[in-house]
Amino acid sequence: MPSDVLTVVFIGDVIGKPGREGAVRYLKGVSADFKIINGENLAGGLGITPNLADEMLAAGADGITTGNHVWRKKEIIPYLMGESRVIRPLNYPEGTPGFGYTLLTKNSKQLYVANIEGRTFMNPLVCPFRSMEEFIASKKEGIPAIVDFHAEATSEKIAMGWFLDGKVTALVGTHTHVQTADERVLPNGTGYITDVGMTGPTNSVIGMEKEAILERFLTQLPQKYEVARGDVEVQGVRITIDRATGLCASIERIKERVG
Repeated sequence: MPSDVLTVVFIGDVIGKPGREGAVRYLKGVSADFKIINGENLAGGLGITPNLADEMLAAGADGITTGNHVWRKKEIIPYLMGESRVIRPLNYPEGTPGFGYTLLTKNSKQLYVANIEGRTFMNPLVCPFRSMEEFIASKKEGIPAIVDFHAEATSEKIAMGWFLDGKVTALVGTHTHVQTADERVLPNGTGYITDVGMTGPTNSVIGMEKEAILERFLTQLPQKYEVARGDVEVQGVRITIDRATGLCASIERIKERVG
């Protein structure tokens, strides 16, 4: 890999045990300067625990982003205060445990990873646009920054992409678990994709067993959701960064069956 570029692999929401196993196989086999995962669904498809976060870091993840499900397992709260490589959305109110961004250093290379959460059809949080303005003002110049925007509405994600164009290296969307085919480098050099997708069972409904989901839609009665089984697909993006400018040279989708 040329010394004038930096490579980042970001893989989407890792779903339960099948997703973890697929992510571990992929992380151990892929080459990149930094490897990032969204881990808010590591624990049974909903939430994240310290042990599972440590497992993914040991497997090769350099950083872990999350989202609205980060608080599902109460034992994660003290962990977030001590492990800066695992971050929660930065636009939660002041005093919320954990860190909204991290500065990773590896082999004399540095990368900011930031996490924000959308408000449309989601929690009524602090404005993510204003929060990103504060992050950009506080970060050190010359260091690339990848932002995970964990949001429901495609319009909110696209708007954020335009808002941040030229101000961060890349904005990658998470949360819907459905990979979009709109990856591009925006005019001022920011890489963008509305949703990177998920890492989990292929024959499922966003990672969960189909039968319970169908029953819920058909009857409107509560159902117990279980992580699906079977073949696993890793979905995400590979981002190539121009080290001279800190901007995105290319962004390519990852969609790979791993078992």
